[in-house]
Amino acid sequence: MDGQAVQKLVLGLPGAEEHEGWAGQPAFKVRKKGFAYLSEDESRLLLKAFREEQQALVAENPEVYSPSWESGRFAWLEVDLAAADEEELGELIIEAWRLTAPKYLIAQLDQAAGRS
Repeated sequence: MDGQAVQKLVLGLPGAEEHEGWAGQPAFKVRKKGFAYLSEDESRLLLKAFREEQQALVAENPEVYSPSWESGRFAWLEVDLAAADEEELGELIIEAWRLTAPKYLIAQLDQAAGRS
């Protein structure tokens, strides 16, 4: 998955918006809260995750995933886009959004996907 595919997936999520990050790179937010950040060259993606998930993914596949900073119960996961499995990456992006989005937006996504 490349940066354009990430952007397309993210902006298809309810309430997701693209902003300029601290170094001019694409930053993706929902209700002004960040959940994904592309690197300046769009080769890597930082995603919000639970600490346990970050640790498990890094241990399982260190060529693709590396740890970034941690804050509270969350940790940020750095993903090498060229090496990542597209289906798994899509799931991780949606999970990062779910960790950040308000309940009514999560319900919109679930309803659109036929989940209740």
